Amino acid sequence: MSPSLEDVPYPHPVSYLSFTMSGQDVRMAYMDVSPAGAANGQTVVLLHGGNFFAEYWKGTIEALRNEGFRVLATDRIGYGRSSKPILPYTLHDMALHIKMLLDEKGVSKAAIVGHSMGGMVTSRFAFSYPAVTTHAVMVNQIGLTDSRLNRAWRDHEAQYQASLHRTYDSIRRGIERYFVTWKPEYEYFIRLHYGWTQSGDWPQFAMVRSLISQMLYADPVIHDWPHIKAKTLVIGGTEDGPDFPALAKNVADTIPNAELVLISNVGHIPHLEASDRFHAELIRFLKSDPIPGMNDPDHP
Repeated sequence: MSPSLEDVPYPHPVSYLSFTMSGQDVRMAYMDVSPAGAANGQTVVLLHGGNFFAEYWKGTIEALRNEGFRVLATDRIGYGRSSKPILPYTLHDMALHIKMLLDEKGVSKAAIVGHSMGGMVTSRFAFSYPAVTTHAVMVNQIGLTDSRLNRAWRDHEAQYQASLHRTYDSIRRGIERYFVTWKPEYEYFIRLHYGWTQSGDWPQFAMVRSLISQMLYADPVIHDWPHIKAKTLVIGGTEDGPDFPALAKNVADTIPNAELVLISNVGHIPHLEASDRFHAELIRFLKSDPIPGMNDPDHP
């Protein structure tokens, strides 16, 4: 399987935003999906998790566009059909690239929805661009603690070797732990991840994955949460590890204008495992009024 997903059909046409990072020309892939019927005037940005890409939001895209939302679903730099340069990765850059896409599209305000690692990008975006963010949604966000306090730094070469030498069994275990109730369609993700390791492009992609893993360790978002101004939904499956409900509650308690929704008997990816329940809560929240006074200048 191609790490650039040329062999994976996306549910809507893919476009690219071109720019430069550290002297390298890159392209960020995205889908810009119009409402299915009458537009409600709101734009929603969907941010994928660290082991995924924009295509897995296809059910959420349909649910949102059927309710009148415009949807922008991106493959961040380092993922999916986007460029995969070898350079330092930061959450600030990832948030900036979303802001650049919104500016390119003439969108002054948007709701930001991020799953897993995408939830960390949502935290950083809402912190950095409060005047742009009408709603923030963190779906089974990772980075719920500052991991520097409870595990040691991992040498970059060791991180790279671990990424490079992934096996079929380790990939299967990693994907299976995301779900409480396994379905045959989830085999798709195992085939993709294992297929990447059989590609000639795998060493470069493994290096990118290791660089992003180091970013997650070195760039915690827990200090962003008290400063997020947007109305926020912290949502996730209760079975995403034994401590997730308590850790998610801490996030919701720390963000000033946050609510917590826990979906019982569901794991790490509720938009796949419990799509009806998840989409009902998501759409309810996105249709709620934003916090008054959110036209303040961007966070310094």
